[in-house]
Amino acid sequence: MNNIMSIALLAGARPNYMKVFPVLKELERRADRWRATLIHTGQHYDPLMNDVFFEDFGARKPDHFLGVGSGPHGAQTARVMIALEELFQRERPDALLVVGDVNSTMAGALVASKMGIYTAHLEAGLRSGDRTMPEEINRIVTDAVSDLLLTPGEEGDANLKREGVPAEKIVCVGNIMIDSLVSVLEKARNRDIARRLGTEGRPFCLVTLHRPSNVDDPRRLGLIVGQLSRFAERMPVVFPVHPRTRKTLESAGLPVQRLMLLEPLGYLDFLALQTRAAVVITDSGGIQEETSFLGTPCLTVRPNTERPVTIALGTNRLVDPERTDLAGEAEAAIARWKGKPPPRIPLWDGNTAKRVVDALEKRV
Repeated sequence: MNNIMSIALLAGARPNYMKVFPVLKELERRADRWRATLIHTGQHYDPLMNDVFFEDFGARKPDHFLGVGSGPHGAQTARVMIALEELFQRERPDALLVVGDVNSTMAGALVASKMGIYTAHLEAGLRSGDRTMPEEINRIVTDAVSDLLLTPGEEGDANLKREGVPAEKIVCVGNIMIDSLVSVLEKARNRDIARRLGTEGRPFCLVTLHRPSNVDDPRRLGLIVGQLSRFAERMPVVFPVHPRTRKTLESAGLPVQRLMLLEPLGYLDFLALQTRAAVVITDSGGIQEETSFLGTPCLTVRPNTERPVTIALGTNRLVDPERTDLAGEAEAAIARWKGKPPPRIPLWDGNTAKRVVDALEKRV
């Protein structure tokens, strides 16, 4: 009797790949039990924004590329749903694993649940409490329709139980992002990106901004960039620029002369810079986690976070450039963490993928 189960893993944007790859490798190690299919929706379609991830992690190319591209939330979500429904009608998996909180995540969960395909959500239970964030809506909807909710920590469990989710649907597996980071950390440390940028052996600030609330409004982005430019008088500010951010910088003609603007970096190069940076300024959820694991001071340019453990136990702090100066906050963060070892956070141990597949084997 053939007892091999088929499972599709869905990824759409670059943070998704980092969460999918460790699980894919664990499923491949258990080939006597699982047959895994990797689906790339193409929500991020710039080679600099995603293809390099497959190279960095040594992962196989996707089995299916849907090529949905960018666009308004509704249109993009609809394209993913249409393409996935057609694919699942041809090749119906026993289960679907979705990760994170992008439009592809929600679209995949909706399609699978309506087709009666067992659906698991990895990184379930994260909540910022801010429904103006598209990601927050994606998280809530995905968790509502999924069969198995794989949370990164106790906070996620508590959020789901508060929303009335039965305890038997919730499994705390830990932080999958740390699995990816640990798997390539030594390789990243050997990269020469800092030398090529001229920051080797020097303190520097690493910046990444992409959230609409920060980068779509020229006034808001101009305020942030102005504060970063002033900080650049004290140390180099390295700023890999997201396409969305670059569009506003160029269309508004914002002054960026002092900033070291780069094209988006591959994961290994960016991780190498995180290990060496004096401070990181970001609005990314994943980078809040990576910096906390590495012990790098982090300022998050947002009024809230769905990862409060990075503030309670990690190196992260929320900042509002409308009320405080980023330069002063950055210097304070550097002083606060100088010489301290990286914090230890429960289940950030590089073994989350094993716990994910163990949970799937008990339920699918």
